[in-house]
Amino acid sequence: MRVISGTCRGKKLFAPPGVTTRPTSDRVKEALFSILDSRIDFADVRVLDICAGTGSLGIEALSRGAGSCCFIENNPSVKIILEKNILATCCQSRSEIIMMDAVKALQMIARRGTCYDLVFFDPPYESELYKDVFEVLNSPGLLTHYCIAVAECSVRNRLSETYGHLKRFDRREYGETALELFALEE
Repeated sequence: MRVISGTCRGKKLFAPPGVTTRPTSDRVKEALFSILDSRIDFADVRVLDICAGTGSLGIEALSRGAGSCCFIENNPSVKIILEKNILATCCQSRSEIIMMDAVKALQMIARRGTCYDLVFFDPPYESELYKDVFEVLNSPGLLTHYCIAVAECSVRNRLSETYGHLKRFDRREYGETALELFALEE
């Protein structure tokens, strides 16, 4: 697992041993960022990485010029790896880690009034978090009107086409992994 492009290109990222996390493969990450590159300019975007794990997706965005990334992770042992990866890529000044349950963290962030331009959401595939997280992402002021939200899931688990004001505009499958991309309806 490595950073694919940008200022940290080629930097190897740490992953916890075992199956505690399922980091996004380089192949899937490369495909995802190819899709995103055609839709957004990463310069100064505010990124939210929910169920961040190793931080691979948020760090990739930071490497490509994102202004900031808020990483949400609730596993203390995984948080140590996340911190190590942020430090190794010199992204500390543009990173925030919230060690909390995803839904509670998003509710707290929504109260702060910070808006995000890009959201990565990669929970355990069998998680029941999808509906609850998307519900909170619809909170007023949490997402910019041009935000893209990316959810990673199993190919066997097709997410809803809409969650509140978020509507799926693309789905791609790579082996056992599916990427579903959402945007706010006009």
